[in-house]
Amino acid sequence: MTTADEASPLQQIRDVQASLSGATRRVADTILGSPAEAGRSSITVLAARAEASPATVTRLAVLLGYSGYPALRAAIATDYGRGVQGGWERDIGSVITPGDSPEQVLTVLATAQSRALRNAMGSIDLAAAAQVADRMAVASRIHVFGEWGDAVPAHELVIRLLRIGRPVWFHEGRQSSQVATSLLHRGDVALAVDRSGNDPVALAFVTDAAARGAFTTVITGMPDSPIAAAADVVLFTGTRETSTWTDYFAGRSSDTLVASLLWVLVAQRTPEALAEAFVSLHGPAPEPER
Repeated sequence: MTTADEASPLQQIRDVQASLSGATRRVADTILGSPAEAGRSSITVLAARAEASPATVTRLAVLLGYSGYPALRAAIATDYGRGVQGGWERDIGSVITPGDSPEQVLTVLATAQSRALRNAMGSIDLAAAAQVADRMAVASRIHVFGEWGDAVPAHELVIRLLRIGRPVWFHEGRQSSQVATSLLHRGDVALAVDRSGNDPVALAFVTDAAARGAFTTVITGMPDSPIAAAADVVLFTGTRETSTWTDYFAGRSSDTLVASLLWVLVAQRTPEALAEAFVSLHGPAPEPER
């Protein structure tokens, strides 16, 4: 059989693990339990940790197709290092490395966020944002949906709207969203934050709200996604969804910017409510001294 790459030694051990017994099984379990340690341990150290003999370690290496333990150890170190680097790049991205200083990390994050905000300024449809604010300013109910990371800007928007007296509720999860949409009618607003554009619960929230006659809008990084097609108004944040956290972090700042924009636009349309909310929280302004 021809393959594109050499077989992973750790996967080879997993494949035969169930068929092993006694000391050989303990050696396999020890390697899989701490591959980083196995990749730098001598044969005697590994054997001692597994309560086995060096000869048993050698037998396992030969069983897997290696000339001996040194060859297996080198393969484990390479395979484990590749997996760590791949996992880091998959989750964090390649622009930050594990060895970067705090200053370098901060610079990368600040640069990414600054770029995302510039992209947002060139991408946000201001006429659409004004239309959403018009609806929110007079809506009988405003239901906002967001899950996991999407919940952060969604909840921030709810707090701000509540602060100026808007009848607004925050929802996450399928059951909560179903209850929320069942209460909506014409004249109400349903807003979902869905950075990836592929959250099925967020999509159901928007489509169910639309079926009830509510005005629907979505804040998203994917303007060509199914949820964008289902909403009355799409507010594209300017930063598309990617698989790395660095880009996710940058995009999240643009999501928060859009949420903040909506809140301020609604506040502009309801100045009396803003003044009343301030007085109710802090009391009337003191009379000027004469």
